[in-house]
Amino acid sequence: METRHQLSAAGPEPGLAVFPLAGRQGVRAAGEVGLTTRAIWEGVLEEAVREGEDVYYLELSDVTFVDVAGAGALAAAAGQLPDGRRFVVRRPPAALRRTLDLLWPGQTGIEVSTS
Repeated sequence: METRHQLSAAGPEPGLAVFPLAGRQGVRAAGEVGLTTRAIWEGVLEEAVREGEDVYYLELSDVTFVDVAGAGALAAAAGQLPDGRRFVVRRPPAALRRTLDLLWPGQTGIEVSTS
């Protein structure tokens, strides 16, 4: 992914910044995934699905919150991946991990790593 996405919301709404990862296919995100930043999140996921890499890393250690719709967008994108491809979600907020386990248990295409 060569593009850098960033939304800095005015007022109390937090933004989301997304940068390419160095040395591997994927992105590092910082901020929150919510109503005002969902378009960026969904764009990143759509691009990841199109890229065709076997493993696509989503480094989320600097993401503080992902709402249910953002988790759903991740699950939907993973559902579009052909067999053998997956997202590796690294250090997501605990709420995202719980939401995926609760609403999309056993979702193939998503591997959550806490390290």
